Amino acid sequence: MLKASVEVLQQSNGTFLLREFGKEAFDAPYHYHPEYELTYITAGIGKRYVGSHMSDFKKGDLVLLGPNLPHCWKLDTYVTENEAARATVLQFTMNSISADFMEKAELSEIKRLLMKASHGISFHGRLNNVIKKHLFKLKTTNGLKGIITFLEILEQLSSMQDFTILASSDSINRVASNDQHRINQVMAYIVENFRKQLSLQEASSIAHMTPNAFCKYFKKTTRKTFIETVINYRLNYATNQLIQTDKAISEIAFESGFSDVSHFYRQFKHRMHISPLNYRTKFVEQINHAS
Repeated sequence: MLKASVEVLQQSNGTFLLREFGKEAFDAPYHYHPEYELTYITAGIGKRYVGSHMSDFKKGDLVLLGPNLPHCWKLDTYVTENEAARATVLQFTMNSISADFMEKAELSEIKRLLMKASHGISFHGRLNNVIKKHLFKLKTTNGLKGIITFLEILEQLSSMQDFTILASSDSINRVASNDQHRINQVMAYIVENFRKQLSLQEASSIAHMTPNAFCKYFKKTTRKTFIETVINYRLNYATNQLIQTDKAISEIAFESGFSDVSHFYRQFKHRMHISPLNYRTKFVEQINHAS
């Protein structure tokens, strides 16, 4: 069974750590670390998991994550061996910037940006390309010029208006730090296995609790029941499959983790207020109308 990994980064003597990742990095498990992380996808397509949030990613995807926010990027299963997948990742800590320096009025927007990053931020629009150029510039810049470029990136991000907050305020990154590891392990179990038949008993054992105590703990921590969380992941996955593939709805139901097609229909309609078939039909009509 795969659990949430605490990633230990190589030590950097500078203000930040800039790394390039290839296809193998997208096999990394659901993990977390004490550093902030800015990830720019230069190639690849798949699903991004941040806290309890799941969404698609593709080339140009730009996300800023706060410390200890669990995450992973998974390539879509239909991505072939010959297709490229790469990411540029900038990691840093608040220790990189002195507390007194961050209190300067000129840095108030950057400070707000870093606070919002505790939930994860996905940026959109043409300015993503500007950030990409800054990141590429960092590869060949060091010393004071590197620090200036690093601050320019933060300043640019803080001014961007087109963004989405990923993990809700009641997500797992809101738990007390001494309990964070436990809930992260449980969420990792869900993220890695929601398309299979999950076991409440197994989830309880990961948390080292009885099933009854675990259910109360999970609801108190996430404000959702264990089953609600699993179903949300399955429905998010199924929704993506409905609009991205022409697979039969029954096949999508089973692939998403539902063992009964009628149960899938009921859950989908309860959440979306429309049947899976009508949802797909409506989406296709909107695409055709737009084109």
